[in-house]
Amino acid sequence: MDMLLIAVIALCVLALVFDFTNGFHDAANSVATVVATRALPVKWAPPFSAFFNFLAYFVVGTAVANTIAKTVKTDSEGVAVTFAALFAAIAWNYFTWQIGMPSSSSHAIIGGLVGAGLAVGGLNAIDWASVQKAGIGIVLSPAVAFTIAIIAMYLVFGIQRMFKMRDDHPVFKGLQLVTAGAVSFGHGANDAQKTMGVIAALLLGAGYTSMSEDGKTVLVPEWVALGAYAAIALGTLWGGWKIIETMGLRITTLHATSGAAANIGATTAIFGATAMGMPISTTHAAATSIVGAGIGSGQGVNWKIVSRMVLAWIVTIPSAALIGFIMLNLTKLPSVLAWLSIGIIMISFATWAIWAMRHTIHAADVAAEVPSEAALETPLNPHPKLVGHGPVE
Repeated sequence: MDMLLIAVIALCVLALVFDFTNGFHDAANSVATVVATRALPVKWAPPFSAFFNFLAYFVVGTAVANTIAKTVKTDSEGVAVTFAALFAAIAWNYFTWQIGMPSSSSHAIIGGLVGAGLAVGGLNAIDWASVQKAGIGIVLSPAVAFTIAIIAMYLVFGIQRMFKMRDDHPVFKGLQLVTAGAVSFGHGANDAQKTMGVIAALLLGAGYTSMSEDGKTVLVPEWVALGAYAAIALGTLWGGWKIIETMGLRITTLHATSGAAANIGATTAIFGATAMGMPISTTHAAATSIVGAGIGSGQGVNWKIVSRMVLAWIVTIPSAALIGFIMLNLTKLPSVLAWLSIGIIMISFATWAIWAMRHTIHAADVAAEVPSEAALETPLNPHPKLVGHGPVE
């Protein structure tokens, strides 16, 4: 077995580790609302989401994977670039998860690829059209999700007035489950493809896959797709409870009505982007939907948390790019120094990551914070306010 093949296998494993972190980092995208409103028992929420994450494997194509695979041009792609990009994305995911801050795994991997690509080949190494498509998604998907969530909130209030239904009516909780399943499906469909794209780019650069006959599409092997969907589902199953806590309990006070409206907003943005092959952040879409639902419901939002989220979104791509740039340049050091410096960083990071996962909060901790059924039984609000003070930290 030659060294190139060994390196490719190792990086495929690292890519699946990134996919696992994507799963637990972004698990809150769909389960935060059903956890906050008790539409689903807390311990059942991750398995529910993981099932729909994996279900997308049987339905969705590879348009998003192809966008990611072409972020760095083929002649500049290689083992070092893929390693640096993956490490950058994994490091950023762990850091933001540790502080309970929803950020984009998608933009982290794009940032890592850009930084590593710049380090190996300068500006000409980057397919800026692919980066531009991701940049459009950064702005467009939150705007769409936010707007749809507010509109959905008013539609829900209309249904409430018409049928005199309370905020926690079983119909709304059922709608939450349906829409949460859709968000989970959309998360798997869009986010698992990012890992597929990274692996496909690696395989293409190493000569283990090829472009389509028209030269526009990177061919993704079936085992890559299956592995990516399985890894993201396993990560979702693990939970990532710190970000679930932030999105479900810190942004606004959610009820079954507003939770359903938030999921409708997120689903619309995610499915639309996936259909266009646009690698958006499902986290951005889900979080801004919750903000929109909080405003539309009159509960208001915690602007301190929202401002922190937006800041994290702004710095994700440049931060991941910087990490990717540094790690790529470390691979250029003389052989012994490269192995020594990268080895120390990898071992130190892995030690910290394992410690963090062993000492994080879990389902029982979040369950203890979720408001009781009695607290969620608020009177019908037929005239939602557009401003509010929101929950306190």
